[in-house]
Amino acid sequence: MSKRGASPPPSTEGTLVKRARSNSPARNQIAISSSNDERQKALIRSVKRTSNLEAPIISLSGSHSAEILSCRFDATGQNIAACSADRSVSLWRTYPPNTNYGLLSSHHKAPILDLQWSLFSPQLYTVSADHTLCFTDVTTGKRTKKIRAHRGIINALDRTMAGGAGIELIATASDDGTVRVWEGGEEGGKNSVAVFEVGCPVTSVAWSADGQNLYISALDNEIHVYDLRKGEQVYALTGHSDTPTSLALSPNGSYLLSPSFSSHTIIHDVRPFSPSPSRIHRILQGAPAGFENTLLKGAWSKDDGGQRVAVGGADRMVCVWDVESGRVLYKLPGHKGTVTCVDFHPREPIILTSSKDGTMLLGELDPGL
Repeated sequence: MSKRGASPPPSTEGTLVKRARSNSPARNQIAISSSNDERQKALIRSVKRTSNLEAPIISLSGSHSAEILSCRFDATGQNIAACSADRSVSLWRTYPPNTNYGLLSSHHKAPILDLQWSLFSPQLYTVSADHTLCFTDVTTGKRTKKIRAHRGIINALDRTMAGGAGIELIATASDDGTVRVWEGGEEGGKNSVAVFEVGCPVTSVAWSADGQNLYISALDNEIHVYDLRKGEQVYALTGHSDTPTSLALSPNGSYLLSPSFSSHTIIHDVRPFSPSPSRIHRILQGAPAGFENTLLKGAWSKDDGGQRVAVGGADRMVCVWDVESGRVLYKLPGHKGTVTCVDFHPREPIILTSSKDGTMLLGELDPGL
């Protein structure tokens, strides 16, 4: 009787290996539980995530004690700035941790009505009901320039680098019936380089894609188009039955979005040769303006080239439309007051909204086609 040989070494092919239990739910799942026991957590919904946000909806609150009047992503989409009627500007991180890393509270003496990030430098431009335009360095939080820009409340501003001289130009719109153009950057002076007399209070302003024209919405229910080189009005966009509240140019520069107090949002065709004599491309309904006469600010989606537009409403919701068909894609709830401003992330399908309840919401949408 011979001794049995040693058994061959076990093969790793086809072997069952016990996997360690993961304590965290999958990224595209939301789990809810009333106890701390991992085994009792119940999966209530699977969500297809479309962005790098920490959650599908994120609330940014606690920094402002009054209504937020404007909010914007910077050019990279990494940072958010918001201005409020409490005379302060808050700075936030878009991605986790969503920290409120700055609060600028001593730059204006009245509610701050609008703001814009600079296109070429780490600066923030703000306009206020105290008739001033301020330049702020966001790396230090210090105000670098303060200009007494108008004789009335300044409602809005816009900036462009497309003028051809390599200088950032800033346009400010005021209740004194004028739009003034300023040079940005440190080398810019405190005197305006151009003044356009509209003749009635101006609610909003936007630059054309080439930086040669200014679109100006006023209390006469029209959108006036001024040529910067000629210094005069070249034509007007009509169609509103009440005052337009804001202006936003599409990413390709061909269309202009303008909500109004009549609760109708019009998309105008601003190409040099429009196929429609009225230049009205779409009339959108679904975002009620309410009776508060708030200057509601709309926006175009950027990650899909402007296939969608969004405007907040007095019904505390945000309405998102498909531009081509004109149909409502989303009615987004969540706020407890009128939604004052909307902005889209420059690279991801993320929407940012601010409200009179003093909070902001970040939410992800389905990506565009």
